[in-house]
Amino acid sequence: MRLILIRHAEPDYVRDSLTEKGWREAELLSERVSGWDVTEFFCSPLGRAKDTASKTLKKMNRTAVTADWLSEFSCQVKNPVTGQMTSPWEYIPSDWTSDPLMYDSEAWTNSEICSSNPEVGRKYRLICREMDRMLETYGYIRDKNIYRVRGKKEQYIIHTPAPDEPEKMEMLPEGNEPCIVIFAHFGVISSILSHLLNIPFVLLAHAAFFPASSVTVLSAEERWGNEAYFRAQCTGDVHHLLAGGEPISPAGSFVKPFQA
Repeated sequence: MRLILIRHAEPDYVRDSLTEKGWREAELLSERVSGWDVTEFFCSPLGRAKDTASKTLKKMNRTAVTADWLSEFSCQVKNPVTGQMTSPWEYIPSDWTSDPLMYDSEAWTNSEICSSNPEVGRKYRLICREMDRMLETYGYIRDKNIYRVRGKKEQYIIHTPAPDEPEKMEMLPEGNEPCIVIFAHFGVISSILSHLLNIPFVLLAHAAFFPASSVTVLSAEERWGNEAYFRAQCTGDVHHLLAGGEPISPAGSFVKPFQA
């Protein structure tokens, strides 16, 4: 299975749409995505995600499943350092890193900061639950921290093949079917990655930047019996922007992005 997560292009939050630059990003993105063999598209109901997806869907003459659970976090918490309300990926580093619960993929919602607004944990669990439901329709059943593939022909691959082992390279599954593409938001993508990779949400959301219109590719590695574990091939990739001469937007980052 291939799972591709796309963050919306540069947003105009006031109109819940895209900026002029965002529309250029969406067009360049569509040129990239339209060459893929996509099984199914999913999209957040929010305008900035739908507008981003619209360019691709029109070019491919496709439609997307609109899923409410893919809408961005609307809940905020009071930052104990600044006293201001903030998103759960904008905490002060010295503050959130001092709480051991933030490093627990299950218990981070019980941390002092996050538990101050239970909606944060509820939203996260909703995303995880609905993601598992979607994966189950394709035969991937959550079993603790891994997935079991229903009806899969079992094989056992002990190590990754070396380039000089072509016969073993041929044994590797293609991993192209099914290919699911999701248009969503920074917080939602961070939640999905947190759940699939078993990385605490707060840790991942503060350590990784997913630029506007960026592409994150996950493959389900199915190498041991009926087990599957998702692995990231790339995160936050924007080579479609750079190839098209469009600079990377700083939207969502506390530093200007490296333009290369």
